Amino acid sequence: MTIKAIVFDAYGTLYDVQSVARATEEAFPGSGDYITQVWRLKQLEYSWLRSVMGRYHDFRAVTRESLTYTLGTLGVEADPAVFDRIIDAYNMLSPYAEAERAVGHLSDYRLAILSNGSPDMLDALVRNSGFDRYLEAVISVDAKKTYKPDPRAYELIQERMGVRPEEVVFVSSNGFDVAGAKSFGFKVARIERVSPAALRQELASGASIGPATMFRALRMQTEALGYQPDAVIGSLLELPGIILSLSA
Repeated sequence: MTIKAIVFDAYGTLYDVQSVARATEEAFPGSGDYITQVWRLKQLEYSWLRSVMGRYHDFRAVTRESLTYTLGTLGVEADPAVFDRIIDAYNMLSPYAEAERAVGHLSDYRLAILSNGSPDMLDALVRNSGFDRYLEAVISVDAKKTYKPDPRAYELIQERMGVRPEEVVFVSSNGFDVAGAKSFGFKVARIERVSPAALRQELASGASIGPATMFRALRMQTEALGYQPDAVIGSLLELPGIILSLSA
């Protein structure tokens, strides 16, 4: 089956969610790493909880709720201006170093993002990074009022782009997203930003296990759900060769 479309996850795949650490550390010196990691963990957890409960709030609201939770665990509050400045860091996430060059090499395919991000967050993020010139579509799950890995979220690709699941390579670094996309029927390429061997070495180092290590263990590994990616790559620049092999 010919591959027609490459669809990327945004957060953690094209854009580095860890880059919010500049804003969190500036606002709360000494606690930036803790806030960055717990905030992201809780942000995802709240998206899943709201999907299961049938109580959808868009991703900007979920991002605010999860930051409120995180600051509450520290017993601190941010004044409204500082709080909004931290939230707005999600509109200015740094792309991974190879991301733009990799996307530019895929111009023979139809390119899109499918993300849990709300439309306004994604619009700002894509425009601020200049990726809008490469993408045919930036698709938010907001249209379905649920979050990945709910199958209804992945349906949006066919609805918006008119391609069948077997004509799509879905690219993500997030284990939950890889499992969801593979279960839905896409061919899936996983970006392995932290290998299992590297994580084991980090855990065995004898150093205390901090928030960043916990994040790498919980969110940057393949899930044991029985839905494995078709390809695992260490860089987005490997995608052209992988796509050719998946088209064979």
